[in-house]
Amino acid sequence: MPQVPQQIRFCTSRDGTRIAYEICGSGPPLLWIQHWVHHLELDWTSPIWQPWLAFLTRRHTLVRYDWRGCGLSDRHQIKFSFEEYVADLEAVVEAAELEHFALFGMAGAGSGAAMTYAVQHPKRVACLVLQECQTQGRIAGSPTPQQMQEAQARLKVIELGWPNDTPAYGQFFAALHIPDASAAQMRAYNDLLRRMTSPMNAVGLLRSFWEADMSQIVSQVRCPTLVIHARGDSVIPFEEGRKVASLIPHARFLPIESRNHLLLATEPGWPSFAAAVEELLSALLLVPTPSLLHELTARERDVLEMLAQGQANGGIAAHLGITEKTVRNHVSIILNKLGVHRSQAIVLAREAGFGRRAASKTK
Repeated sequence: MPQVPQQIRFCTSRDGTRIAYEICGSGPPLLWIQHWVHHLELDWTSPIWQPWLAFLTRRHTLVRYDWRGCGLSDRHQIKFSFEEYVADLEAVVEAAELEHFALFGMAGAGSGAAMTYAVQHPKRVACLVLQECQTQGRIAGSPTPQQMQEAQARLKVIELGWPNDTPAYGQFFAALHIPDASAAQMRAYNDLLRRMTSPMNAVGLLRSFWEADMSQIVSQVRCPTLVIHARGDSVIPFEEGRKVASLIPHARFLPIESRNHLLLATEPGWPSFAAAVEELLSALLLVPTPSLLHELTARERDVLEMLAQGQANGGIAAHLGITEKTVRNHVSIILNKLGVHRSQAIVLAREAGFGRRAASKTK
């Protein structure tokens, strides 16, 4: 693909760590918390990440950044913790001057930071995409002795194998993340691993990811959300993604038939993934006009107000003193008048100022 013009900049996180971030493409803003195994400069020629960049910059201004300890961000004397990752995200949002944007979080820590930010800054996040997410890291809470032994073994293999040219070491990590990759994709991933950070930083990152606990924050997410998870992911179990989707009100869940933790553009599941993401993000391209909103009746506006507040049909029915069937009929009419899906209607309503008052109880 022809490389999209990009601007690499730096911002400073709460603890003084410098975070490298990039702005590229044009259109409504999309902030992508990319999987930590990447590099702002090297991704553009990577067979793993190049298709992602082509897809996400096609209609959006894409903002992404290197994780602390990785890529062009500071690599020395780094503190690794989930709280710092959320602070890094906040620093990038402020530096890029993002006011209202779509947020895409990948893997456990990336999706966890995205959910936390969305809960803490609900007026800024238009919608969420969460891919290969989880409620808890593999050793969060009360891990069993076997889980601790397995985690320590994985960390030791990574620590020994990161700087080692022995193929068996290098292939271990790649085989966990992209077991069905081609030989060329596997080689590119192995090369990226060695160039993006040090063994010590990799171990520090992974340990902090595995200790993270997002179980209390998940159910507080209220923005339109798409959860995507590969059925055969051996890094974060499929059940974790299903659980996240079940805890977020009205979240859409998209299972992908894949064994790869990092979805590849060459996989059969890529088109359905791309279509689902585009459907959610397309709401940002739509601008509600006064004429469309004026077509809604007073009761339809009450229903739209409660939709924007994140209420389910049952909650709307109880608040307005009407039946759920009547609510469904109102919602169907609203969607037809606005020409959007339910998740898009919520985004458009919030853009127009809905969701900030108590809906009328008059019948």
